[in-house]
Amino acid sequence: MPKKKSKQKWSQDVTDNSDAMDLKGGVFKQRSAKKIADSLKASAEQSDRRKASPFQSAMSMLTFYINRAGKQLSKSRLATLERAKDELRKDFGKDPTH
Repeated sequence: MPKKKSKQKWSQDVTDNSDAMDLKGGVFKQRSAKKIADSLKASAEQSDRRKASPFQSAMSMLTFYINRAGKQLSKSRLATLERAKDELRKDFGKDPTH
C-alpha cells in the first residue's frame, strides 16, 4: 500500500501517535513553569500509553517540545520551559539540591 503524503510534520505525527502519553491542550503555552510541570506530571501518571516511568515520559515530552520548537522560542519562553524541567525534577523527587 503506497504511503499517503501528508502535509503534517513528522514531529506532529509523533505527538499524535506515539506511545508517550496524552497531554492536556495548551500545556506548553502556560506561563507558569510549575503549572507546566504539574500538568505533565499528571498526564504522565494517568497515561496508559507510556512505556517509560512517569518522570521519564514527562521529561521526554518537555524536551521533545523544546527541541521541536527550536529557534522559534523566545528567550523568555525557553527559560520558562527550562524551569519547568527543574519543577518536574522537584515534583518527582529527583531534585539534586534536596
